[in-house]
Amino acid sequence: MKNIFYILLITICCIGCNTSKKNIQKATNSETLNLTKNDTVRIENDSLEYEIIIIEPGFNSWLKSTAKPEGYYTQQYLETKNYMLVTEWNNRVSNPQRFDPNLYELRIDYRPNIDYGYEVNYKMYNYFIYFQLKYKQRLSSSIPRI
Repeated sequence: MKNIFYILLITICCIGCNTSKKNIQKATNSETLNLTKNDTVRIENDSLEYEIIIIEPGFNSWLKSTAKPEGYYTQQYLETKNYMLVTEWNNRVSNPQRFDPNLYELRIDYRPNIDYGYEVNYKMYNYFIYFQLKYKQRLSSSIPRI
């Protein structure tokens, strides 16, 4: 009788341990999904027919924790910088033999005569800063800093 009790106790412990492992694994997958969603920045405006999607692990948290706050730069400053950075970015996209095509995959259609608004310019500029720091690239003659 004692042996049956010990076998039953050990079986219950093993089942209990396996159940908690599955719950922990599900929580980890859920957290990963939330991190991916949080790292996707989507900006769209139906009236101007544009959409910007930035999918870069770590960018959203970097934007919130490290980047200068919104309002720090003027919109004119951001537009000028973005135009220069986009021009260099597109040059690198056009030249995959010289620049890593895994880093510079898609052209950016940024027109200086369109008012994209402060939010778009702010996030785009900060993405360029983040990109340069993370991948040790220089898109302009100035050193990217925060």
